[in-house]
Amino acid sequence: MKKGRTDDSDPMAWDRLRGWSFPRSIPWTEATELRAHHISEKVDVIVAAHSHAFIGRQTRARARVATIGYHPSLLPLHRGRDAIRWTIRDGDRATGGSVYHLTERTDGGPIAAQEHVLVPPGSTASSLWREHLAPLGVRLLLRVLDDLANDLRIEVPQDESLATWEPAMDSPPLYKPELIALPANDGVVSTADKWALIDR
Repeated sequence: MKKGRTDDSDPMAWDRLRGWSFPRSIPWTEATELRAHHISEKVDVIVAAHSHAFIGRQTRARARVATIGYHPSLLPLHRGRDAIRWTIRDGDRATGGSVYHLTERTDGGPIAAQEHVLVPPGSTASSLWREHLAPLGVRLLLRVLDDLANDLRIEVPQDESLATWEPAMDSPPLYKPELIALPANDGVVSTADKWALIDR
């Protein structure tokens, strides 16, 4: 191993959250999906920060105050796991981050906090996340946690008429009719049809 580099096979070397939790005896699970039995009975808030795993009803119910998530888009726009990549591919000039209350509808729960950012020219998905959307997510999550600690619970319903949902770019097409609205016959291409537009 070269000096100054970390061993990618050792998660303790690159996963800072896990590395922080172990010496403090904070419970950690290696499960690929968070389940109710993983959650302590004394949990106030569950936070899913840019998570790709669906958190079910029984798991959410373990949190006494709230179960919130951070999504790197201006929800209800760009629901789905590749929101940042679609933002870049679509040439969006503005994007943002949303902290929302998790529900049965993927990325569809009420908004607790939201803020926009302008997309700098020449941005990549990686640079937009690293330089803008990840720091924004930390700020928004801290704001919502502070609100909840002060008994302020903000829940602004998402406008379903504006919702878009795009498939993961590295996965085969996925038919999820409950996540997308059928477009009116006005000649506008729906996000459901974006698979046909991807350059393969």
